[in-house]
Parts: sequence; structure tokens; C-alpha cells
Amino acid sequence: MLRLLPPPLLGVLLALAGCGDTARLPLGDSYGPRPLLPEPNDSLIPTVHIAKAVGWPPGRTPRAADGLQVKAFASGLEHPRTLLALPNGDVLVAETGAPPKPADAKGIRGWVMKKVMTRAGAGAPSANRISLLRDADGDGVAETRTALLEHLNSPFGMALVGDRLYVANTDAIVRFPYREGDTRIDARPEKVADLPAGPINHHWTKDLIASRDGRKLYVTVGSNSNVAENGIEAERDRAAVLEVDPASGATRLFASGLRNPNGLAWQPKSGALWVVVNERDEIGSDLVPDYMTALKDGGFYGWPYSYFGQHVDARVQPPRPDLVATALVPDYALGAHTACLDLAFYQADLLPARYRNGAFIGQHGSWNRRPRSGYKVIFVPFDDWGRPAGPPEDVLAGFVDDRKGKAYGRPVGVEVDKAGALLVADDVGDTVWRITPAR
Repeated sequence: MLRLLPPPLLGVLLALAGCGDTARLPLGDSYGPRPLLPEPNDSLIPTVHIAKAVGWPPGRTPRAADGLQVKAFASGLEHPRTLLALPNGDVLVAETGAPPKPADAKGIRGWVMKKVMTRAGAGAPSANRISLLRDADGDGVAETRTALLEHLNSPFGMALVGDRLYVANTDAIVRFPYREGDTRIDARPEKVADLPAGPINHHWTKDLIASRDGRKLYVTVGSNSNVAENGIEAERDRAAVLEVDPASGATRLFASGLRNPNGLAWQPKSGALWVVVNERDEIGSDLVPDYMTALKDGGFYGWPYSYFGQHVDARVQPPRPDLVATALVPDYALGAHTACLDLAFYQADLLPARYRNGAFIGQHGSWNRRPRSGYKVIFVPFDDWGRPAGPPEDVLAGFVDDRKGKAYGRPVGVEVDKAGALLVADDVGDTVWRITPAR
């Protein structure tokens, strides 16, 4: 067993984990509707190049784009991941982490990957809490923080429909009664629908959004592997967005072939449901770009058999050319290995007019690319027909110091508050940042 290996051998294993290839293409070539897709580099030792999570030094903050400023809305949180702005101005934050996954990532390779994820700031037990942040005096800083809901199970997605608050735990959608102004909910959760989980539960986050009329819920479920190495039978109703009837709990497959989808949002011009997706790893620093796309009901997006349309992944056996032939091409690539985890369309008036109707995207940052990618919040403009209309723009950066190999923070959730400011959840810096126009 691994614990019996002598320390020198353990050091060799960790050193090997740091080997791998270096990107040959500029990162910008893996953005946009037609990214460059070189030949895959399938090596025995994957590239592992991750910034060590250290948190923010006193007095240091992320760097906002020209014309914008950033300050902490709330700090001292416990791994904040997702945000929900309520109609009265309160903000909910899911303080959460991975649940126990006893059957995931076994063996030497699994042990190395767990060490890597711990280095990235993802190893602590989940707080299993949704906290409420309140800025009653309107100064841009939450002076009140209360535990709205506790004893959850790795919560991630949240949606308010009327007087019911829905929460996507890692294994089920549950709901609670909600009254405007509540600072704590003690009611027992009511289960709406089970979600794929189990002892592997490789991609555990389940994001959530309600339809505009509140009659349907849509929930993301990531794959149980990188490229189905745990068997395709372990991927039932995974790598998908599911549609759930909250009245009956009935669930159906809405879109599939999406390796690790998150960040559901309704595009304000087209009315389409968009999602950001983390693509597969371990075929080189230049592959595969993460992406965002408008979802088609019944659409198949390739995973695990192909990527970015019909580019076949030869690692997956047996192949499925019949499915590959139906694979849809995503709308817009977001950079190789950038780990996009949330998406918010801007419909307010506080920020400059160029942001209206475009998409803010939280990029958590790479582990499988050299040099690193992501670790920032970007913006992609959209046109009047609800389609991406230009190159990305950095909105919030400075989360990582490449020279020192340190990550001060890692952005996850993005949300627009009642005043029109952009909120960003930073799960390494344990902070929610608030972006407004520079004064």
C-alpha cells in the first residue's frame, strides 16, 4: 500500500506529477467560436502545474479592470463558492466543499491528485452552510452575516421561486420556506428530487436555476470521471443538465455530453439557457478548451467520445461513432483548462454600458496546463441577438503570483447584486469581492 512506500519514492512520485508538456499555442487561440485544436498529447504522466493556495496578504486585493474598483463585501468566510442575490438586497453565499468520495481517485495516481487538490485549497471538510450577507446601510460592505441554513450536504446551486428557496445539495434538490427578510431558516428540508451522487461522485457540484415562470428547475451534474475511465455505466444521468418538475420531482435529461457543466444563466436577449462547461484533461496543455454554450433541448455535446463537436477522443473505448456524428459544436471556447465555474449575464445599469447583456465568467484556474490559465473573472460581450460578439476582457485579475507559484485567491461564483455591482466568490481568499465603477 502507498503508506508503506519509503519517503524517497513518495518524493519521486510527486516529482513525476510535476512533469508534463508545455503549451505551444498562445492561450488566446483557445478562445472564441473557432478555437485552434492541435493534435492531442496523450502522455503517461499528466501535466500538473498548480499554484499553492495561500490566501490574501494584509492590504492586498485582486486587480480590477480600468474604470472599475474592487473591495471586500464580506471576508472571513469558509470556502465560499456560489452566490444568490435576493430581491430585498440580501446575498446568499454557499460555504461548501467536496463531500466524502471513498471510491474516487484510488491508487497511486489518485493519491497524487488528492495531494495536488489539497495544495490548490480544496482539501478542507465542507462547512455545509448557506450564509446570509446583509448590507443594510448601503456602503458596499455586509455588516451582518447569519447562518441561514446549516447541516446541508455540500450545497452548491440556489434558486428562489416565490416563497420557496431551492438548494442543490450534492445528492438531492431540497427546498425550504422563505419569507423576505429571514436571517435564519430552521424548517426541515423537503426533498424535491434525488441527484446522481454515490461513492465516486467525481464532479460533485450541482448548480441550479429556475425557469422564468418558476415551473421547472434545471440542474447541472458533472461526470463521474475524466473520460469514462470508471465505466460508462457510472455516468448515468451525469455529464448533463437535468430538467426537474418541482411539483412532482419528475426528472428528465435536458442536455448531455457536457463533462462538467456549471453556471446556468438565462440570456436576456435570446431567452436561451446558457452554461459554462469544464472540458477534459490529460491530452496536453493546449487541449481541451472549456466553453460556454446555449443549450438545445435534447442536445448532445460529445463527452466522453468527442470534444468541441466531432473531434474524437481515442482514449474512450469502445468508440461510439453514431453518437459522435450527432455531437453539437459549443458556441464559444473559454480557454484551455481555465476551469470556468460560473456565468452571469449583466442586465443592470451601474457598470459601464458596454457590459449590458454580456456575460461575466468566473475562472477558477488550471492544474493541467503549463503555463497556468484562468485565475480571473472575464467578460464576453453579446450582440442584440444574444450571441457572443467579441474577444474576452479581463475584469478581475491578480489572484495568482506566477513568479512565486502562489494563489492568493481563486474566483468561483459571479452574481449581480440589487444595486448592479458584480459580486465574486473567492474560495481560497475566503472573501466575496464587490466590483463597482471607479470613483
